Amino acid sequence: MQYALLDFGAGRKLERFGQLVVDRPAPAAQQAVRADPARWAAAGARYTRGDAARGTWAVTGPLPEPWCLCHGPLVLELQCAPSGAVGAYPEQAENWDWLGRQVRSAGRTLNVLNLFAYTGASTLAAAAAGARVVHVDAARPVVAWARRNAALSHLEAAPVRWLVDDARKFVDRELRRGRHYDGVILDPPTYGHGPQAQPWELARDLPGLLDACGRLTRRAPAFMLLTCHTPTIGPVQLEALLADTLSGPSRRGVLARPLVLRTADGRELSSGVVARWPAV
Repeated sequence: MQYALLDFGAGRKLERFGQLVVDRPAPAAQQAVRADPARWAAAGARYTRGDAARGTWAVTGPLPEPWCLCHGPLVLELQCAPSGAVGAYPEQAENWDWLGRQVRSAGRTLNVLNLFAYTGASTLAAAAAGARVVHVDAARPVVAWARRNAALSHLEAAPVRWLVDDARKFVDRELRRGRHYDGVILDPPTYGHGPQAQPWELARDLPGLLDACGRLTRRAPAFMLLTCHTPTIGPVQLEALLADTLSGPSRRGVLARPLVLRTADGRELSSGVVARWPAV
């Protein structure tokens, strides 16, 4: 993958996305000491947090054109977003590979639901492996961004439904319609809102959404993938939440562990938690 974590410390991380070196906040690096302070001068883009969820970018020179991150068959467009995001989460790369393996090994065409789907890397990983995917996100601009990623990845003709919708409301409608899915992908935020400003709070709303997703996959689930970037939720809690979604022997097959990014010298930066079923 065209990504590297170069250094981190003092509450920030230094990353290379393709040709560009980016300096961004990283709360998990607050107590860490930078290994190579001089290296930070190479950053071509630096993000500073402002009020609420927006901040400012300081960019030295023009951004690469095109600026993309490639991972296997996936090509992801990158941008300096007001939130500090760039459009791709490299710690998820192992999950993209895992999704491809689950879809290819199923021996049938899987119907997959991706909730809080953002710019679509997981959607495209499943579609590239042969799945039919329903991609749901509450923000119209990021769904358009995901569709551009599909075109860049030569997957514009893949069987993907691109929907701007509230995750819980969509799942409830699918249950009323009697729809079923073989696999569900969830990457919920700590806080958020739907297209009509419906509030989302992970601690309050995730258990109910997972229960509904369990009913959507009750016939014969092929996989479940849940990731979380909420500091107060660790592997034990996330594993229990996903296990409660499943029934019977499947409950014992859930595995949760930290998501990390690693520097070339092996230093690890915490980047969330993943829970997966099946574990392999």
